Amino acid sequence: MQRFERRGLDRPDLRAAAVAITVVEEPDGPAFLLTRRAAGLRGHAGQWALPGGRLEPGETAAAAARRELAEELGLELPASAELGALDDYASRSGYLITPLVFWAGVPGPLTPNPDEVGEVHRVPLHVVDVEPRFVTIPESDRPVIQVPLFGRFVHAPTGAILHQFREVVLHGRDTRVAHFEQPVFAWR
Repeated sequence: MQRFERRGLDRPDLRAAAVAITVVEEPDGPAFLLTRRAAGLRGHAGQWALPGGRLEPGETAAAAARRELAEELGLELPASAELGALDDYASRSGYLITPLVFWAGVPGPLTPNPDEVGEVHRVPLHVVDVEPRFVTIPESDRPVIQVPLFGRFVHAPTGAILHQFREVVLHGRDTRVAHFEQPVFAWR
């Protein structure tokens, strides 16, 4: 990630947010942490998500991603755990998301916050090393990205971020994803 030059977006009309792509060491090799949002949440309930949320006033994206990781999964990481950042993604739900990549080593047991997290998965990196599917929708001229995972599809923004993570971290390719669309159900 050291040679990757991330692209930020200047979108003052959107609320700043950050997500954590947290790589952990598992007995079978590295994995990353992925959640399904709690069923009782007001927005995006049950959707696949990376731990994250809005930035607090004066907070950096990296600090927000680490804070959200602690709040959602009980995993506290130092600033030195940051490996780098991926491109900003402007969501249809009004957020400008900055993805941060962290190394957590062997984190031990996680304590998911049931108010925010329905499930937490430790996904082996090879599982996300797949080609995404692109579909068209009448509501947009941009392709909708769908990343196959667990016999289902993960859509943007999470799907786009995971695709860029795969391309940059696993293959060293400077792939951009800001142009990928979200499905209409995520447009709120």
